[in-house]
Amino acid sequence: MEKNKNFILGIYDDEDILLSAIKKVRQSGVKIQEVYSPFPVHGIDEALGYKRTRLPIAAFMFGMLGCTLALTMQIWMSGADWPMIIGGKDFVSLPPFVPVTFELTVLLSALGMVATFMIVSDLKPYKKPRLMDIRITDDKHVMAIDLANNELEKEDIKKIVKETSAEEINDKNF
Repeated sequence: MEKNKNFILGIYDDEDILLSAIKKVRQSGVKIQEVYSPFPVHGIDEALGYKRTRLPIAAFMFGMLGCTLALTMQIWMSGADWPMIIGGKDFVSLPPFVPVTFELTVLLSALGMVATFMIVSDLKPYKKPRLMDIRITDDKHVMAIDLANNELEKEDIKKIVKETSAEEINDKNF
């Protein structure tokens, strides 16, 4: 991410106050960068205006890839590469292929979802996390507003956040 970012942080003690504050701030035309919370808050996605995730589509695609690879591998090995008649069955008999196909479908789906999530979320093992306020790991909720993404002046944004019953309003520079 870029250096020299300026944020206004609204710090809240209660999740219900936070949810109403998010709605009020967004209605006033201020764009919220992110909201940090020590625990999941029901309804925060809708309040922030997030779209529904497309991760299930990625899971389906990775699952189909796993299924295709498993069937292709087994049909190739038992039907073309090393055909053997076992118990009088055909070279390519689908019922014995079901367990391996299922397991590879689930494996690639799970690994693909994890990789997709990490790439989309920009989670890297060497990346240092940007911690807005140390208290978000304990008991406070923090609404971070990036000044570069908003047209309103800093003092106007602070006034709007103050009207939402924020416990504290801080400036944070990275």
